[in-house]
Amino acid sequence: MIAKVICYALNGLEGIPVEVETDVNKGIPGYEMVGLPDAAVKESKERVRSALKNSGLLFPVNKITVNFAPADVKKEGAAFDLAVAVSLLKASEQLIGVELGRTVFLGELALNGDVRPVNGMLPILISAKAHGFSRFVIPRGNAEEAKYLGGAEIFPVRNLTEVIRHLTGTQPVLPLETARFVPHARGKGSADLKYVKGQPIARRALEIAVAGGHNLLLSGPPGTGKTMLARCLPTVMPDLTFEEALEITEIHSVAGTLGEEGIVSERPFRTPHHTATTVSMCGGGNRTVHPGEISLAHGGVLFLDELPEYKRSTLEALRQPLEDGKITVSRSAGTVTYPARFMLCASMNPCPCGNYGSADRTCSCSPAEIRRYRRKISGPLLDRIDLQVEVDNIAYDDLASPGEQESSEAVKERVNAARRIQRNRFEGTGLNTNAEMGERELQTFCVLSPDGEKILREAFERMKLSARARSRIVKVARTIADLDASEQILPRHVFEAVSYRLYDKMG
Repeated sequence: MIAKVICYALNGLEGIPVEVETDVNKGIPGYEMVGLPDAAVKESKERVRSALKNSGLLFPVNKITVNFAPADVKKEGAAFDLAVAVSLLKASEQLIGVELGRTVFLGELALNGDVRPVNGMLPILISAKAHGFSRFVIPRGNAEEAKYLGGAEIFPVRNLTEVIRHLTGTQPVLPLETARFVPHARGKGSADLKYVKGQPIARRALEIAVAGGHNLLLSGPPGTGKTMLARCLPTVMPDLTFEEALEITEIHSVAGTLGEEGIVSERPFRTPHHTATTVSMCGGGNRTVHPGEISLAHGGVLFLDELPEYKRSTLEALRQPLEDGKITVSRSAGTVTYPARFMLCASMNPCPCGNYGSADRTCSCSPAEIRRYRRKISGPLLDRIDLQVEVDNIAYDDLASPGEQESSEAVKERVNAARRIQRNRFEGTGLNTNAEMGERELQTFCVLSPDGEKILREAFERMKLSARARSRIVKVARTIADLDASEQILPRHVFEAVSYRLYDKMG
């Protein structure tokens, strides 16, 4: 007898329906799997055999053939175990009268029959729902991430015995109730801008960067607060929308980095060490193509401390994702495209000793050493950083003053107001922030006054800016205007945006 059960394969964030066909026939006992299964799928033979026996079910001593269709799609991982077990039971006539219909079965089997959770559950469910499937049997361990998916019947199970009782109707499993998403504000126990003494220009640049999703570079001597400022970013980032949270959760589900909550409820803040490889930054792997740091930072912040210490090849790999908001990773295991729309925040010293340009410290580096140090960061990468700010030393009296600066909460209120303006502006366009605008949107939403054009023209010619730098200045000016709740981009907004091109001014 032949039985067919639906499962799903995963390619990046895209789920691919797989039909598990099992044929149990008389003949010399055997157990064959075809349809391009990898080693983990082939090993399911023994997991399924032991799980059936230890669950009090019969493992047929016949010629067994399991086919995964379509045959040209590579099947990876242990998520097919449950589908194979159910199809085997159906084919061996142990589930007589049970209609499997369009139910999708997902889960790894333990030898004792327990159903273990698998990575990538949320993107599989979202893809399957888009393909018209609405009934799912999944591991209880994946219930937390699955409960946020509405419009589907999702039955979480602990073991194979529960699956059989549910299918036969002797003890049905209750479907998951859809949970309501509540974003978390990342602030408790984190840094807060109220503890940052001085640095008004850097604080202002940080607010603009977050409000418009712009990239930010903080440059200055050691100990001036660059890292502290960067670590305040999560406390002023706008709250996640449900759609953003789902997209971010899909990535972390594939990577296996989801917490107990089952959904990412606060914006990511990734801080890879400067020894990180290009593969770890971009994504990859030998067996499957996993998301890298830039995809794990999607919707949040990628913070690179001591930027020149990273390998040049690793930094150059950021150029395309910074423009496109996605990355296509090609490895021997396959080609996968992941989202990578993140805000880049970087910090660096201006020279090897760190004191170049300081108001009260003497630089001991030669001009050649400074040039060599700065050449570690290419011009094209710097060109993609919208705000480049110099952070200098703070006077002792400012550090010792008992008063507090403006808090992250107050800054976040202005950021949220600016983001609301942008959401209304870009409604129906697929864009979320000013930083994502293309030339079409710039011509529509960023019309400069004659005085503003004059300021920008003078800066373009005097600082020898590129066309990309000009566009980014206009985007930053649009964000500054949004923070002022101004529909028009005024000359002062353009002038302030130009002032943040530190390295264009320094040459």
